[in-house]
Amino acid sequence: MKQWSLARQLLVVQVVIVGLLVAASASLAWADVADRAEESSAAEVTALAKAIAGGPTVATAVAGPDPTAVLQPYAERVRVDTGVDFITIMSTDGVRFTHPNPAMIGGRFLGNTAEALAGRAFTETYTGTLGPSVRAVVPVTTFDGRVIALVSAGISVSAISAEVADRVLWLVVIAAVILALGALATYLVSRRLRRQTGGLAPAELRRMIGYHESILHAVREGLVLVDDDHRVTLCNDGVRALLDLPVDADGKRVDELGLPDALVERLLSDTEMHDELHLTDTRMLVVNSSTVHHDGRALGTVVTLRDRTDLQALTGELDTVRGFAEALRAQAHEAANRLHTVVSLVELGRPAEAVEFATGELAIAQRLTDQVVGAVAEPVLAALLLGKAADASERGVELIVAEDTEIADQNGVPARDLVTILGNLIDNAVDAAADSAQRWVRVSAHSHPDELVLQVADSGAGLPEDAHGQAFQRGWSTKPGDSRGLGLALVGQAVRRAGGTVAVGREVGAVFTVRLPRGERA
Repeated sequence: MKQWSLARQLLVVQVVIVGLLVAASASLAWADVADRAEESSAAEVTALAKAIAGGPTVATAVAGPDPTAVLQPYAERVRVDTGVDFITIMSTDGVRFTHPNPAMIGGRFLGNTAEALAGRAFTETYTGTLGPSVRAVVPVTTFDGRVIALVSAGISVSAISAEVADRVLWLVVIAAVILALGALATYLVSRRLRRQTGGLAPAELRRMIGYHESILHAVREGLVLVDDDHRVTLCNDGVRALLDLPVDADGKRVDELGLPDALVERLLSDTEMHDELHLTDTRMLVVNSSTVHHDGRALGTVVTLRDRTDLQALTGELDTVRGFAEALRAQAHEAANRLHTVVSLVELGRPAEAVEFATGELAIAQRLTDQVVGAVAEPVLAALLLGKAADASERGVELIVAEDTEIADQNGVPARDLVTILGNLIDNAVDAAADSAQRWVRVSAHSHPDELVLQVADSGAGLPEDAHGQAFQRGWSTKPGDSRGLGLALVGQAVRRAGGTVAVGREVGAVFTVRLPRGERA
């Protein structure tokens, strides 16, 4: 059997509670009205009985020969005028002089008279000839205090109940209106809750929340929910690791979390992102965002982040290998041309010139290879420099490796980071030098006991001084195109990850100097 939704359960509970409260309030009000009506009736008959007993008519008639003849018309007239149910005037022995039913005159009064005979007025509820009634019994006294007769006035309980019923009718109407308003308010609250919870039962909500919590903690990608005030409302474990968020990140604005300026600017702009690359100090992230709408109103933004650091590093290594392969292809092409030249010289009967040409070209290539391999102990870096040299040669740029270059070891810096740093610096330098007149790039590297120093200089136009601080930000570049501004940003990220520094200077063109402190051996 399908469970009731949370909204329906709340509706039933609230209706029951409101009904019980209204019923209890109505019952208490009914009891209060009944008590007040009885008290009011008792006070009314007491005042009436005292007024009759204090008048001269009763005392004079009692002393006469026929009290009934005088008192019966008088009592009935007063009873009709005041609206009470009976007025009985009697002797001290309880013999009635008056009664609404003349047949009862001369009979004994049904009720207590002891207190009245003692000179004290009192009230009681008693069942007499007219049924249960609230009555007052008051003594008639002479000037010296002697009791000579008794007066009793009363209102029947049925009359009091009828009066209470008339009063309570409005109370019932008011209670019904309150109950209806309470039920309507409860229904509106329940309806809103049904929209908020999707009409799900508590067990379904609990299960869904459990699933959501499991998913949030299970996925490696980062997930952040930001409200319309740009405050973090939810973030999973993945995004805390990717962005190094503090424990108390929930509830803070995105510009209070120490995120990269470029990412903060995009999040504050409220524009959606699609596979945008953003750099932190240690990672490259692919960021997507989408605005959440409900009933035509923007509630906030869902931001997802994927770590592309390892993929970007592998891409860099692949580019290096591809460049090396292109260099080998170019060298093979050049070697074929040189071989054809040598063969042609031999066929022309000029073997001496053929030998001189072949050994000269070989010496130039071998000298660069020997210099790089001898100076750089890391084979990946050696291959990178040889590949970049061949690539630069194809573009008409001379890649010069300084004579004093020596990298005995990696100083604990991962080869992947060194490839990222040197590869991007050389690529930028070759691009700059290709547009210059001198067309050269110089690379030097030195291992010291406490640091590794890398330097790349070019013959290009250099960087403006006011751009030195922006050159390593994502998106800054002197090149046109959509994919610009990533190389130097990756260099800056890799240098920060290694705990080093990068400085920009100027000789002929730009000079980039990277200092990487010695770390633990990998």
